[in-house]
Amino acid sequence: MIKVLIVDDIPETRDHLSRFLGLEREIDVAGTAGSGEEAIQLSMDLRPDVIVMDINMPVLDGIATAEIIAQRLPTSPIIMMSVHGEAEHLKRAMLAGAREFLVKPFSGDEFATSIKRVHERELVRRQQLQVAPGATQASSPAAVESTEDHQVLAVFSPKGGAGVTTLATNLALALRRETNQRVALVDANLQFGDIGVLLNLNPKNKSVLDAVEGGEPDRDIIESVMVDHSTGIRVLLAPPSPEGADLVTPAFLRKIVDMLRETHDWVVVDLPSGLNDHTLGVLDAADQVLVVGALEITTIKNVRLFLEVADQLDYDRSKIRLVINRSDASQGIRIGDVEASIRRTIDGTIVSDGRLAVLAVNRGVPFVISHPESPLARDVIKLARTLAGEGVASTQSIDKAAKRGLFARR
Repeated sequence: MIKVLIVDDIPETRDHLSRFLGLEREIDVAGTAGSGEEAIQLSMDLRPDVIVMDINMPVLDGIATAEIIAQRLPTSPIIMMSVHGEAEHLKRAMLAGAREFLVKPFSGDEFATSIKRVHERELVRRQQLQVAPGATQASSPAAVESTEDHQVLAVFSPKGGAGVTTLATNLALALRRETNQRVALVDANLQFGDIGVLLNLNPKNKSVLDAVEGGEPDRDIIESVMVDHSTGIRVLLAPPSPEGADLVTPAFLRKIVDMLRETHDWVVVDLPSGLNDHTLGVLDAADQVLVVGALEITTIKNVRLFLEVADQLDYDRSKIRLVINRSDASQGIRIGDVEASIRRTIDGTIVSDGRLAVLAVNRGVPFVISHPESPLARDVIKLARTLAGEGVASTQSIDKAAKRGLFARR
């Protein structure tokens, strides 16, 4: 029996949806909630298999509620409902953690089918997450090298909009610059990945979806879908459209990360903000987790909650590095205030330079390349040196041809 929690601020809608499901033998309406606050409490009490929620609710809307529930209870998938079917509403819902999006009005059959489909996908995800990702056998013993010093660096923030993708992209380039080692950059924001845009890569390039279509991942398949960047880093792009994300299972993503670790000194993974099975799998695999925060109260609160989850998952505290982005922005909150709130030391800070950051995105030229002497780039390069360790040989030269125009917008 699939336990469902229905969340809508209109009583008549809740009753109508409950009647829809009353005809389904496989589905049980475990509870209903009329507000976001009530939904959060009931979800923790009932632990429903599926949560169906309206996007437009007073006080705490569906987006904010979904973000909280997705972080606290990632095993209860959310279906978002709305009378609006525009792409922006879909994107906001998916970024908040929703698994599907239903546009009102819909039929009882559509409603029940969506619930069953989401529940089935969740069961598959759980099963695959329990399967330990085995190492792929190399074609010859000589092809295997020691990976003891190789690092998987997961860049993550429990709050959207913290600048994770921009930091991950520039950090990967900075690591290449400072170490001259092999660096892979993975876009694990499977629904709405932007790394291809930040690096001005051809949208027709292959992505992780092509690896899925190739079957069980092996070195040859992974090599065939990696995109070479003119700086020397290699990039694994997210699917070109949101629906492709469902085809990339948590176990598949984890295997890819593990295999890239075998062939690269650094694997930098750009993660979305939600704590779903994909994210948790990468966090488990990571040697270092860079948690990105900001001088803003809700972000600080979410960072504190994530650190509590990390403790529950028995992550070594030395594995987690804390960085404050836009650290010089005047918000009335100081670094010391953040450290007191989360009871951890901040490991690094990145200055605020919105103009340069936006310019870099629009041009497709990351700022560590276009403006390496800017305070913003210097902070990222300093962070790369810290992560790589003291005494790293600095090469200072990323393919100068790139700066002369190889990155120009096509």
